Amino acid sequence: MITLAEIRKEGKEMTYLRPDSKSQVTVEYSDDGQPVRIDTIVVSTQHDDFGPDDDQMLAKIKADVLSVLMPRVKAQITSPKVLALFNDDIKYFVNPTGKFVIGGPHGDTGLTGRKIIVDTYGGKGAHGGGAFSGKDPSKVDRSAAYAARHIAKNMVAAGVADEMQVQVSYAIGVAKPVNIYVNTYGRSKVKFTDGEIAQKVAELFDLRPKAIERTLKLRQPIYTETAAYGHMGRKNEVVKKTFTSRYHETKVMEVELFTWEKLDRVDDIKKAFGL
Repeated sequence: MITLAEIRKEGKEMTYLRPDSKSQVTVEYSDDGQPVRIDTIVVSTQHDDFGPDDDQMLAKIKADVLSVLMPRVKAQITSPKVLALFNDDIKYFVNPTGKFVIGGPHGDTGLTGRKIIVDTYGGKGAHGGGAFSGKDPSKVDRSAAYAARHIAKNMVAAGVADEMQVQVSYAIGVAKPVNIYVNTYGRSKVKFTDGEIAQKVAELFDLRPKAIERTLKLRQPIYTETAAYGHMGRKNEVVKKTFTSRYHETKVMEVELFTWEKLDRVDDIKKAFGL
């Protein structure tokens, strides 16, 4: 993003750029923890309004990312090992959601940014940095974090490993994850590498955002309880809630809280791993 900002400030190429931008790089690792290749690069950049031809606009931005931005990025890399990660099979997602004219605080200001480490695992677990509170469940900052918790908890309960971290990465606007990573910290109980366990996870769990919403019932009014005392390690239970309004009749409904704490996939996992 620094290089993209430099191009914008120079004003010679990609003159349509506006300040808001974000990027993500997915790197494939070997089972012994060594980086092998870059799998996916995501670049989303705010831009001037090109007019009605969105397809032409997106094609122009992608072409410029490949021909202007990426050569400058690679030219700044001095490590041969890092350069070797670049290959001809890299998948590029450039502004995958389409037009990105409105950005910055005007486009994204909202209630977010709670203390995410306190809300998850404290100092024990790694965290991608996305906040939960204030995010609706279409945002994988929230829903995929819950899904990863659900997967890891069920995998450990099924006896796949004594300890497991599950990481899921997405490209904005692309439903399927671009990467699923599993680390058992050497405490696996099955004759599968961590990479093979990750492949099994992809087969067993539908990790598209809409599917996560459906599986974990994330469109229910369940979030008052997550406003304090954390999101993980809580009690999964069904409670009755009453909602009142000065404009509508009182509504009583049952909702299931903390669905990501359920051990409802243990049998499926045992069958898949022959346990």
